Amino acid sequence: MRKLNILTALLMTGQLFAQDNMNNNKFKQLKEELATPNVYRTASGAPGHKYYQQKADYVIDVVLDDDNQKITGKETITYKNNSPDKLDYLWIQLDQNVRAKDSDTKLINTGGINENEGMSFSDIARMHNDFDGGFKLDYVKDGRGKDLKYTINKTMMRIDLTTPLAPGASYSLKIGWWYNINNRDDIGGRSGYEYFKEEDNYIYTIAQFYPRMAVYNEVEGWQNKQFLGNGEFTLTFGNFKVNITVPSDHIVGSTGTLTNASSVLSSEERNRLSKAQNEFTTPIMIVNQKEAEEKEKSKSKDTKTWSYSATNVRDFAFASSRKFIWDAMTVKYNGKKTLAMSYYPKEGNPLWEQYSTKVVAHTIKSYSKHTCDYPYPVAISVHSKSIGMEYPMICFNGGRPNEDGTYSKRTKYAMIGVIIHEVGHNFFPMIINSDERQWTWMDEGLNTFTQYLCEQEWERDYPSRRGPAYQIVDYMKGDKSNITPIMTNSESLYQFGNNAYGKPAAALNILRETVMGRELFDFAFKTYSERWKFKHPTPADFFRTMEDASGVDLDWYWRGWFYTTDHVDLGIKNVNRFKIDTKNPEIEKAINKELEEAHAIHIGETRNKKDIEKTYSENDPSILDFYNKYDPYEVTLVDQEEYEKYKSKLSEEDVKILEAGYNYYEVDFENIGGLVMPLILNFTFKDGSSEEVRIPAEIWRKNDKNITKIFFFKKEVESIVMDPWLETADTEMYNNSWPRKTQLTKFELYKRKKYGWGADGKENQMQKAKRNEELKKK
Repeated sequence: MRKLNILTALLMTGQLFAQDNMNNNKFKQLKEELATPNVYRTASGAPGHKYYQQKADYVIDVVLDDDNQKITGKETITYKNNSPDKLDYLWIQLDQNVRAKDSDTKLINTGGINENEGMSFSDIARMHNDFDGGFKLDYVKDGRGKDLKYTINKTMMRIDLTTPLAPGASYSLKIGWWYNINNRDDIGGRSGYEYFKEEDNYIYTIAQFYPRMAVYNEVEGWQNKQFLGNGEFTLTFGNFKVNITVPSDHIVGSTGTLTNASSVLSSEERNRLSKAQNEFTTPIMIVNQKEAEEKEKSKSKDTKTWSYSATNVRDFAFASSRKFIWDAMTVKYNGKKTLAMSYYPKEGNPLWEQYSTKVVAHTIKSYSKHTCDYPYPVAISVHSKSIGMEYPMICFNGGRPNEDGTYSKRTKYAMIGVIIHEVGHNFFPMIINSDERQWTWMDEGLNTFTQYLCEQEWERDYPSRRGPAYQIVDYMKGDKSNITPIMTNSESLYQFGNNAYGKPAAALNILRETVMGRELFDFAFKTYSERWKFKHPTPADFFRTMEDASGVDLDWYWRGWFYTTDHVDLGIKNVNRFKIDTKNPEIEKAINKELEEAHAIHIGETRNKKDIEKTYSENDPSILDFYNKYDPYEVTLVDQEEYEKYKSKLSEEDVKILEAGYNYYEVDFENIGGLVMPLILNFTFKDGSSEEVRIPAEIWRKNDKNITKIFFFKKEVESIVMDPWLETADTEMYNNSWPRKTQLTKFELYKRKKYGWGADGKENQMQKAKRNEELKKK
């Protein structure tokens, strides 16, 4: 402890540091990084008064060839130019061409052979796979049937118009095509088929099956960036009428509303579906397992055509199989109702029958609370092995029990988690329609964050894989040469899952729990969702809306978390304790005596004292007697007189400060990782009580590397812990405490996990018995 002079105390309450280089200021506003606001997108993050977006309506007839695993289709696209620009050509997406033999995706894949591990058979098989994928176009014509001039560039096709499409005008074109459906087990893919060899049956999960209009807007012009595999889809809203012809014993689940149920469903199936419209607790079986198993035994050569319509969607997908069990129930939310449904083979039971549709219903309610109301009539989860992929109103999900029907907790929670995630994608990006081709994080990151909220509402202490700050620590403290900023194009990301899913989810969770608080965050997040539903938001629209609706300047946060690869490593560098020098001899001499007694004495001083005592005892014992009786810490009358004179010169307020008895703690903090963050401090006092102090990140505004702060308390501090609740993703906990606390090694953490050791290293009786049995076996 040190004595604190009053003048010194006043000077030290301010920060005397200045930033060396303002260009590197962590709190510099994002003026240069964000697009200039305009009539289309405002500075507040809202759509501008001249905001526009194009519209594309589709009428599609598609045939599924179950014998040859082939899709054949024809479509009429009606494209409405709502932009102020005349268009000389149109761009069409041909996403199936990613699997064409001359695909760039195959050519740009990299990787070597590990000398120790070699390559797996599946990796080698995929290298040698000669699958003939990609769209085969039969024709491209205008609305009157005349051939159009077009140019195919890999996964994009340009339609050259004979007359420019004027603002406000519409244009119709017709395309005929076919393609071979990919086996997902062999070559992967977001859509395709799963083959069941024992019964010679298939589950088809069909998407990207038709040529689709590219997006045109004031941000990118035509978004015609090639589809290479990672950067997903950027799509235009419109209305769909789709006729799907399949074997007559198939069940089809699809985007949209079934418009010809009387032609494709039995009367019993229609009755069950009607009953499900008023069932809110337990799913109703539309097609039960016994009925599905009966269909598996034979294959119909006849066909049926299922007709679906969908309004104001950006895409369309469907699933078809004779293996499908089908159940449904209705979910209520905010005065609305939606039919939640699941399609799954018997291989998915008992998990799917027990959980899938209930999870769909829960997800719709949870997301509608946190974002915007779900606007569509159905929400569907389809089961096929080892997949997780989303489309409007329908998604394809993995999570399969063992062949005997047993399953682990890991399988159960993985299945629930993937259903929540993929159903959640209805909101990001199917409704809040961001540019996936450019920014993966805008749908995956926001969706993963909302998925975490949904999981925790599904079950207390749900084992979420991503969301909390501490779960992103290992990634953020990793090798920076293998990490990219979140604000990186989708095709250029390192560690795709951590970058686009995990880090944005953790960043939003920290905003909600620590930086903004739940009330401000929730309002701003919902404002963003409501502003941009059925529109095309950009990162700037999200960043600006979150600030505009909350009144919190977050430029420093977006800059650090989204534009850099810095990590959080804040430390307590040093702590000094001070007491104000009161000049009161009763107090100060007692303190001096305490400090003297606590002071370690050098061996020379001890020996010198003995020599002096020996000298005086031999030559002048009276001096030695005075020396032994003298107490330098005795309060004398002179001391008291001087103190009274000093106090008489002070005001009443000054005297109160002198007599308050506060302990002052000068704490030095350092920023090692680069990211500035709030300081969350827990002070524990010697009487066992504690006090939490939360300081906003702006404390780093003048110096983002080293700062000093003074704290004062009546009680004496025993310890300080920074980030005690693991809120900030701090990557190094050793320097977060004063005095320093010993951190467990990875080996010690492993022992605790394996043997159940408690914080004090002790085992309970049950754990000891379990370990004893393990030792006996050894």
